[in-house]
Amino acid sequence: MKYQGSCHCGQIRFEVEAPDTIDVERCNCSICKKSGYLHLIVPNTQFKLLSSDEKLKSYSFNTHVARHYFCNTCGIKPFYLPRSNPDGIDVNVNCIDTAIKHINIVDFDGQNWEQHAHKLAHKTKLA
Repeated sequence: MKYQGSCHCGQIRFEVEAPDTIDVERCNCSICKKSGYLHLIVPNTQFKLLSSDEKLKSYSFNTHVARHYFCNTCGIKPFYLPRSNPDGIDVNVNCIDTAIKHINIVDFDGQNWEQHAHKLAHKTKLA
């Protein structure tokens, strides 16, 4: 299924391919907890930016491997390049505009990322 998504103001638009029922992580790390991010990690080939990237700004912290992208108009972070899956995109399910049939939410201990990152490594492997 192809889902359409966007930031709040609509300047950043994207499309992501995922199943009808999706599994997402709710992370308790400092940035995810404060932003209410729900993670849908997919291979790069299943993500397409539909708008220009000129409104995107990036932010990184700690190891500076992950690249968090946000809209420079409304400040919403619709997706980012995850450290756990550098060959993928991590989409914020809260930014998907298309109706999702069913979402399974799993808690992820991002406060102890180094001990748990291996649990996410399979996310960009195609079945």
